[in-house]
Amino acid sequence: MTQWPTAKLKYVARFAYGDALPADREVSEDVPVYGSNGAYAFHSVANTKGPAIIVGRKGSYGKVNWSNVPCFASDTTFFIDEITTQNNLRWVYWLLQTLRLDEGSDEAAVPGLNRETAHENTVAIPPLFRQCLIADYLDRETASLDALVAAKEWLLELLAEKRPALITRAVTRGLNPDVPLRDSGVSWLGQIPEHWETERAKWLFHERDERSESGEEELLTVSHLTGITPRSEKDVNMFEAETTEGYKLCYPGDLVINTLWAWMGAMGVSSIHGIVSPAYNVYTPNERLDPAYVDALVRIPVFAQEATRFSKGVWSSRLRLYPDGLFEIWMPVPPLEEQRTIVAHILAETAKLDALREAGERTIGLLKERRAALIAAAVTGKVGSLS
Repeated sequence: MTQWPTAKLKYVARFAYGDALPADREVSEDVPVYGSNGAYAFHSVANTKGPAIIVGRKGSYGKVNWSNVPCFASDTTFFIDEITTQNNLRWVYWLLQTLRLDEGSDEAAVPGLNRETAHENTVAIPPLFRQCLIADYLDRETASLDALVAAKEWLLELLAEKRPALITRAVTRGLNPDVPLRDSGVSWLGQIPEHWETERAKWLFHERDERSESGEEELLTVSHLTGITPRSEKDVNMFEAETTEGYKLCYPGDLVINTLWAWMGAMGVSSIHGIVSPAYNVYTPNERLDPAYVDALVRIPVFAQEATRFSKGVWSSRLRLYPDGLFEIWMPVPPLEEQRTIVAHILAETAKLDALREAGERTIGLLKERRAALIAAAVTGKVGSLS
C-alpha cells in the first residue's frame, strides 16, 4: 500500500451547511435544487460555486450526490465545492463514499449526519496529481460497472412487467392463442375464449362469517403484494389487538379481502386454516372454481380496478369493498380442468421469471460489491497503475 500522509477530514474538505429555500427565490432552469434524497424537480439560484458534492444531512443522511453544475444545496444537506476544499473535488467525492457516513447520526429526535463527527474521520491524502489520476480512473471504471448494473436493473423492470401481464393473459384468455374468442359482454374482460362462461360473483361465492372462540388459530394478513400470509412471517409494526377472540375464521381455499384496501388489490386465497381481522371479508368459492385460479384472477391489477368500481366511499383512499359490491362483479369461468391447467402454467412460468430475477439481483449485488471494493482500493492506494 502506498504510504500517504493522513489527516482529519475537516482539513481535507469542509462540510458547508445548505440553506433554506427563500420564499421569493429567483427561478432558473439551469440550477437544480438538491435535498438529502437527490435533485428536486424545481430550480432556484445557486449557493455553490461550480461543480459540487452534496451530502445528505437529514432524511437520507450520508448519501453522497454529485452536481456537474452550480446548484442549490438545501438545508437538509451539506455541500463541498471549490471554496470548501483545496483538493481535487472529484477525488473527494469518491473518498466520501468509503467513509460510511450513513452510519453516523445525531443524538436527536430526528436522526441525521453530524458534521463534527464526519469531520473527525481520518483519511489518507495523496498528492494532488495522484488525486486527479484516482478520480479519472474511478470515473472510467465505475462508469462501465454502472452501465452493467443499469442493464441488469432494466432487465428486472422488464421481468416485473412481464409477470402480471403473463398472469393476466392466462386467467382472462387461456393458454391456446388459436382458440376462437367471443365478446364477454364484460368491459374489464373484453374478449374471452368462446367456450368459457361468465358469471356474477354472487353465484360463485358465499360469504363465510364464522368466528374464533379462542383466537389461537394462525393469524393471517392480506397484502396486495403477497396475498394471504401468516402475520408471523411479516415485519408488521402496526397496532395489534390485545385478543384475537372473535376474529373471522378462514379455511384453505377461502378468498379473503381486506375491505379497506381492496382498491389496491389486497385480496387473495388462503392456503392454510387461520383467522383474519373482523374488518376483512371471507368468501368460499363454489365447486365451479379452482381456488388457485381464483387467487391468480383476483390479484391481477385489472381486477382491483373493477373492484374499485363497486367499492363505496367518499375518497379514493377510503373506498371499501363490501360483499354486495363484490357480488356485482362479473368473472370468467373456464372449465374446471382448464383452470387447473392455467394455474400449473402460471406456476411454471413465474418460477422461471423468479429464477431470472434472483440471478439478476445476485449479479447486481456482486457488481455493487465490486464497485465499492474498487473505490476503496483506489482511494487507499492499493491500485498500482491508474493510467
